[in-house]
Amino acid sequence: MDEDKVNMAIRKFLKQVGVTSQREIEALLRESGGKPVKVKMVLTAEGTDLKHTIEETIST
Repeated sequence: MDEDKVNMAIRKFLKQVGVTSQREIEALLRESGGKPVKVKMVLTAEGTDLKHTIEETIST
């Protein structure tokens, strides 16, 4: 396994997730009229038992 290749692939994936998620959350906050919004991110990997969940309430 090429560690550098793996690292770059992971970073590319996380950058895409981060940018698109931020846009969606910003739009949701605008729609909520300033009310706190509870968000959840679930990471899974097809064919594995991976299920990593992060939950947070975001306030404006």
